[in-house]
Amino acid sequence: MDATTNLKAKLPSRHATEGPDRAPHRSFYYAMGLTTAQIHQPFVGVATCWNEAAPCNIALMRQAQAVKRGVAVGGGTPREFCTITVTDGIAMGHAGMKSSLPSREVIADSVELTMRGHCYDALVGVAGCDKSQPGMMMAMCRLNVPSIYIYGGSILPGTFKGQPVTVQDVFEAVGKHSVGQMSDADLEILEQNACPSAGACGAQFTANTMATVSEAIGLALPYSAGAPAPYEIRDKFCMIAGEQVMELLMKNIRPRDIVTRKALENAAAVVAATGGSTNGALHLPAIANECGIEFTLFDVAEIMKRTPYIADLKPSGRYVAKDMYEAGGVPLLMKTLLDHGFLHGDCLTVTGRTIAENLKSVKWNPDQDVVRPANKPLSPTGGVVGLKGNLAPEGAIVKVAGMEGQKFTGPARCFDSEEACFEAVKNKTYKEGDVLVIRYEGPRGGPGMREMLSTTAALYGQGMGGKVALITDGRFSGATRGFCVGHVGPEAAIGGPIALVRDGDIIELDAEKGVLNVKLSNDELAKRKAQWKPREGEFGSGYLWKYAQQVGPAVNGAVTHPGGKGEKQCYADI
Repeated sequence: MDATTNLKAKLPSRHATEGPDRAPHRSFYYAMGLTTAQIHQPFVGVATCWNEAAPCNIALMRQAQAVKRGVAVGGGTPREFCTITVTDGIAMGHAGMKSSLPSREVIADSVELTMRGHCYDALVGVAGCDKSQPGMMMAMCRLNVPSIYIYGGSILPGTFKGQPVTVQDVFEAVGKHSVGQMSDADLEILEQNACPSAGACGAQFTANTMATVSEAIGLALPYSAGAPAPYEIRDKFCMIAGEQVMELLMKNIRPRDIVTRKALENAAAVVAATGGSTNGALHLPAIANECGIEFTLFDVAEIMKRTPYIADLKPSGRYVAKDMYEAGGVPLLMKTLLDHGFLHGDCLTVTGRTIAENLKSVKWNPDQDVVRPANKPLSPTGGVVGLKGNLAPEGAIVKVAGMEGQKFTGPARCFDSEEACFEAVKNKTYKEGDVLVIRYEGPRGGPGMREMLSTTAALYGQGMGGKVALITDGRFSGATRGFCVGHVGPEAAIGGPIALVRDGDIIELDAEKGVLNVKLSNDELAKRKAQWKPREGEFGSGYLWKYAQQVGPAVNGAVTHPGGKGEKQCYADI
């Protein structure tokens, strides 16, 4: 207790609790039942994204109570607060998805403002969905107070006709239903059984991808990213996180000591090794930005190109997050990557030890086939590939895990919104061999860079996943499979080449060479650019209008502020 009280004199919370001038402030704390001793201890923010929007978030409040017990045991005073979540599974396929990526910024901003406004000294963040996880990690790096990230855990797999299923199967069932391959009754039974518990979508979609990243980047405790939400061991991880954040506070180990360029490379490697979501290439640059590190889509793609794909996880493989956890968890995956030279072992983590030290006692489990040895991979190249060409000068990205062919050439079929393309898919008014182009869905143009899972899943459900390609300046869900290219930049809203494509133009995609071209001369593209006129934005006020004014390109993470490079004073040092 004495050690933590003495530490208080150097921490932000001293501005709110210490000295005669702060008597009114202390009155508020007494009103909430705090003791004198608790008021003079370090204050730890316990931030959660709890809400009743989706199963990803429903268990987070319970887990926060365990974190608070750990903080108290460690000699700190926990202060719980919540922030928002926009859950992609509910927002998918309609205008609600425009709010998804912007919610990442609101989450980071709101955690920052709560911490700043109340002068908290450390942070434990508990999140469970696609944007809440990077948003929470961005806030940690921005504030740079000692921090630990805790994933809320994945959902358990459902069962349909004796087979394990996930929400991906339900999205794809919509496509099957549209072409008469699934009855109304079967669709209803599937939707009622696909999601049987609390937790985030169970396969290696964006939520589990970013959870895996949290361990690899060093901000989460080993094994904590794998345990499903209903497992009681989650509460143990949460309590340990509360205790451990107090250790980090004592040792002054901060997120920017942990999230270095090498750590970001480790994070990109696990995305590739697990065949994870292409959204990793959007969120890692955004986290890097908070640390003042330049780490673009091209940097992510370069790491992915040289990392083997070793985890046989859905949507491309056979298993879900629960299976990998029970086979040995993220540490098993990281251990084989480290042993074969694909990870930096000297990176510091929230344990106070390095990656290599954390993994020293991890033994290979030969009785599982969820994760392959890194020298005997599913494929020698990572599951996600970066592309560049005259159609994407600022880059694009495609998930190749599980794809049979990595080349596609065909005529463009252009749509200026996801809804227009989805109608064409639902009514099957496209042709085999087409390259479907969905544009004006980028960060600024959408606004919000929507995911296209409803469209891509419908294509796959119709049996057309390998017979057409789709490119967009928007994003794809981690559940997307097939030849689907996202993050095309510059986006259409600012006159990028994707805005200049016309029906019938031949588009060439080559994931082996990393190429995305439209077969038009530079002169023809220049002529079309001169004729192009920007479209008026859909929103004239409100948050989405504000977001469209501020957001930058996808290649840099679609961020809305200068990040660590523009910082004049770090919050942790006030």
